[in-house]
Amino acid sequence: MKRQTKESKHRVLILGASGFLGGAIYKELCSYFKTFGTYNVSNKQHEKNKHFFQYNIEEDDVYEILEIVKPTIVISALRGDFSAQLVAHQHLAEYVFTNKIKLIFISSANVFDAYSKYPSYETDKTLSNSIYGHFKIKIENMLLRMPKKQVAILRLPMVFGAQSPRISEIHENIKEKEPIEVFPNLIMNVTNDIKVTQQVHYIINRNKSGIFHLGSSDLVHHDDFIKEIVDSFEFNSKVTYKNVYTTNDARYLAVLPKYNLLPKHLQLVSQQIVSELKL
Repeated sequence: MKRQTKESKHRVLILGASGFLGGAIYKELCSYFKTFGTYNVSNKQHEKNKHFFQYNIEEDDVYEILEIVKPTIVISALRGDFSAQLVAHQHLAEYVFTNKIKLIFISSANVFDAYSKYPSYETDKTLSNSIYGHFKIKIENMLLRMPKKQVAILRLPMVFGAQSPRISEIHENIKEKEPIEVFPNLIMNVTNDIKVTQQVHYIINRNKSGIFHLGSSDLVHHDDFIKEIVDSFEFNSKVTYKNVYTTNDARYLAVLPKYNLLPKHLQLVSQQIVSELKL
């Protein structure tokens, strides 16, 4: 009971709680904290839940929801139009700073996608060639100007999970007899929704701040990893693959932790992800 009392003092608002990762974080936290979430496209389940607010990032001001919920922690797992997201995060940063609360921002390994020769660590300089990576860097830089204790930036590699868009796409391709795209030259690390949600919970509980690299401690080739996942599903029909080469050389897109290490039980290796997908 002691744990419950200690934890329940927080009011957590998850922006993007109807998405795959935002939804998983909501499920993990809602038994421990007063947890609220936003959704974009209306559905019965979210409409009935009094802790959910409809939020259209291109039309609504995030301030309104912040004023209603009065969170002590905001987790941003937003998706959608990049320029609308930038404005939303500017307003969010102002609110977080003024009210002396905490912001946990879900970022991506893509903030390093211009560096292809080696994995990236927490203090490495960010540089991206992609629009997505460039956009994440802009928000990260905005948040890094805030007081350190008020911000946690979580950089994630590719996220898998039974309900993840990536796994759904694999199932869809096999059903439609379409080839599955794999990148033989891509060396990466990976994670899943189960581990990320536990890590977020720990970061809240221990009041951690700073930059976290939340990927597996080992590296895998994209094509090997995807094929291993597909093999574990034991499909009856023949599965075909389409090799995609973006470069002639091996290319790294991996976020490894060096400074902000989480406890052993919150670390993972790629094999755990394959095993959990089998269940």
